[in-house]
Amino acid sequence: MALEVDSPQRSAERSRAPENAGLQVSIRGLHRDGGGGQFSLALDWQAQPGFNVVFGASGAGKTTLLDCIAGLARPGSGRISLGPEVLFDSAAGVDLPPARRRVGYVFQDLALFPHLTVAGNVAYGLLHLQPHAGRERVHAILRRFRIDSLAARRPSQISGGERQRVALARALVTDPAILLLDEPMAGLDAPTKSNLLADLRAWNQERRIPIVYVTHTREEVFALADRVAVLEAGRITAQGTPYEVLEAPRRESIAQLAGFENRFEAHVAETHEKTGTMTCRLAGTAVEIEAPLMRSAAGANVRLALRAGDILLATAPPEKISARNIIAGTVRTLEQRDFMVVAMVDCGVAFEVHLTPGARDALQLQPGTAVWLVIKTHSFHVIRE
Repeated sequence: MALEVDSPQRSAERSRAPENAGLQVSIRGLHRDGGGGQFSLALDWQAQPGFNVVFGASGAGKTTLLDCIAGLARPGSGRISLGPEVLFDSAAGVDLPPARRRVGYVFQDLALFPHLTVAGNVAYGLLHLQPHAGRERVHAILRRFRIDSLAARRPSQISGGERQRVALARALVTDPAILLLDEPMAGLDAPTKSNLLADLRAWNQERRIPIVYVTHTREEVFALADRVAVLEAGRITAQGTPYEVLEAPRRESIAQLAGFENRFEAHVAETHEKTGTMTCRLAGTAVEIEAPLMRSAAGANVRLALRAGDILLATAPPEKISARNIIAGTVRTLEQRDFMVVAMVDCGVAFEVHLTPGARDALQLQPGTAVWLVIKTHSFHVIRE
């Protein structure tokens, strides 16, 4: 959806606006939630030109944040600016209407008009232009996103991926200063999603505007983000590069979102300064593992996280390998999910292990099979000390 209304004055302002203008948000207050109740936002955040991913579970406040930026929801207090332009400032009494914020917004449900053609949907935000100028701009953006051949069709006559392209074209045809995307790729297959995002990246290499992309999937964060901010219950709890935030999480909730299926309470038995490791005993068991050394002293309680895909299985005790953690266990259950097998292995505590059907068959795994888990030291992450 395009929220900008163009005019000669706005065009002049755009030509004077500095390139690479970033977004700054500092807001507090109560907002409506999906059930019609109240939801609290309290955050300070910056989005620079490029892909800024807002990552979080359903109900974290991601859409509410986008609505505040777009002017569709009003914060209780605070300030929102885009470059030198103030969009909202409760202290100064500034609250620009959505049509003056130069925001492109693609909603999760796309909100295409079913009675309009593809060209009509894209042209909707350009009704203030002279017809010839509007047609030229629409044709250019349709060609840029490779949907010019669909111009005369209606949304019901094109595929899901094509509808996504129409929604993007409609948001971008007004030349917005910022683009907001609310889980826009939900339901698309991987190749369609990849091609669409590549075209959007190419478009933004020329414009260099902030793109705020909301998602709850880890794969999209790593595929897209220049920077990622984790939103939990209306508050930003971590931000940085995808690696900094999701590969080395420091909070339980982020570890869960980031796909660390195994999380354990543990007790630091020994610290080894020379090797940069520590020996931890998993709570309620005799299982000892080697993990990276943190600030924890011997005797401290910690919580460890480990991805199921970072565990190797062997049906005989491995010898002469670099991995420092070799843990004996017994397969309890095996479940195939699409092209992945999920094994639950009892080692005194349950480990979830992911492997391929081929690996399962080659090892002749079945419930009751004795196995050894092989885990590198740095596959463990301390998420709470």
